[in-house]
Amino acid sequence: MSDNNSWQLPDGVDEVLPKRAFVLESLRRELLDLYHSWGYQLVEPPLAEFTESLLVGLGADLDLLTCKIPDQLSGRMMGVRADLTPQVARMDAHSMSDSGINRLCYAGPVLHAKPKSAGSSRSPIQVGAEIFGESSVQADIEIIDLMLETVELSGLSCSRDDLTLDLGHVGVVQSLLKSAELEKKIEAKVVDALKRKSIPDLERVLESLDESFAKIFLALARLNGDASVLLSARELVLEVAPAAVDSIDLLSEVIDSMRIRRPEINIYVDLAELRGYNYHTGIVFAAYTSNFGQAIANGGRYDNVGSIFGRSRSATGFGADLKVLMQFYSSLLCEDVGSKVISAPYSDDPGLREAIAELRKKGERVVMQLPGDNQNDQFDRYLTNSNNDWIVQQK
Repeated sequence: MSDNNSWQLPDGVDEVLPKRAFVLESLRRELLDLYHSWGYQLVEPPLAEFTESLLVGLGADLDLLTCKIPDQLSGRMMGVRADLTPQVARMDAHSMSDSGINRLCYAGPVLHAKPKSAGSSRSPIQVGAEIFGESSVQADIEIIDLMLETVELSGLSCSRDDLTLDLGHVGVVQSLLKSAELEKKIEAKVVDALKRKSIPDLERVLESLDESFAKIFLALARLNGDASVLLSARELVLEVAPAAVDSIDLLSEVIDSMRIRRPEINIYVDLAELRGYNYHTGIVFAAYTSNFGQAIANGGRYDNVGSIFGRSRSATGFGADLKVLMQFYSSLLCEDVGSKVISAPYSDDPGLREAIAELRKKGERVVMQLPGDNQNDQFDRYLTNSNNDWIVQQK
C-alpha cells in the first residue's frame, strides 16, 4: 500500500491550530488597537499584485522571496506578497491624496518562496506600522518607540536583561564609499563582506585600496557595542567623510531620546549593520531578545520608494512576524485557553435561548450540545433548568 502524503504541507509553511489561533488573533487585535490609539490608520493591501509594483524598492532580495504566478486575465506576471511594506508605500503614494503625514498600520499573511533564514517560517503574519511624509528624526524615534511598545505588549519588557535595541545607519558606510570613489564591483564586495561580518573577506577586498580607507573600513567593521562607539566613529570619519558625521550625530540623538523614554533598555550600536542596504536610506533598527536567535522586530528609513508611483515620500517604519511575537505573549498562553465553555442542551426553548444570548454578550462561550457531542471534558459548566429559570452550574 502506497503512503498517502496528501496531508503534508510545504517545508516552512505551517498551520495554526485552535488554541494558538485564538492567542494569535487576540494579540493581533491588541496590537491593532495599540496602533489605532497612536493615530495609525489600518490598511488592507491585496494578497497579490502585478510584480511591477510589488517588487518596487526592495530589489533582488524581495524578488527571490516572491512566489510568482501569471495572471490568466491579463497575461501579466503577478506575485503573492512577500512583504507588505512596498504595498503600503504604493497605497500612500498612489491611492491616498493626503499631502501631509500619513500614519498607516497593517496585519496580514505573507508568503516566501524560500525561508529568509534557517528555521524561519515561509508563511509569516506580518504586522507593522509606517510613517509617510515626514523626514525628521522625530519620526524615526516615534516608530522605534512604537516597535518597542509592540514588543512589550507581546510579553517582553524593555529591560537590559530582556531586550536589546540594535541601531545603525546606512549613511555612514554610504558616505565612506562615496568618498573612497571605489569601482562598483569593488564597492559591492566591500558591502557584501560588511553584511556578512567577514573580516578576512573584507581584508582581501581592501588590499587594492588606499591604505587610509582600508584601515577605516576595517575599523568600522569592528565598531560595535554601546553608545560610546559613536565617539570613536566620529573621529574615524571626520576628515575623510564629513557627511558620515551627520549620520552618527543622528544616531546619538535617537539614543538620547530612547534613554529618556526607556531608561532601562539595552542599546547596541553597529555601524556596519547593512540590513536592507540597497533599500534603506537612513537609520536601521531591530529588537532582539537573548532567548531568540533572530530579530523579533526590525525596520528603518526608506525615503523616496513612492517616487515610481508618482509621489516621492519620506518614509520610516517597522515590521514583525505575529507568529514570533506570539511566543512571548504570556497573558493567554495557558493550558485552559478555550476550555472554559458552558454546555447547554439543544432546545428551541425561548427562555434557554435568551439565557444563552445574555451569557454570550458577557463574553462567555456557550455550546448547544448536538447529538454527536461526546467530549464532555471540554465543558466546565452547564446550563440547567431550575424552576423554569435557566442557571449556570459548575461541572
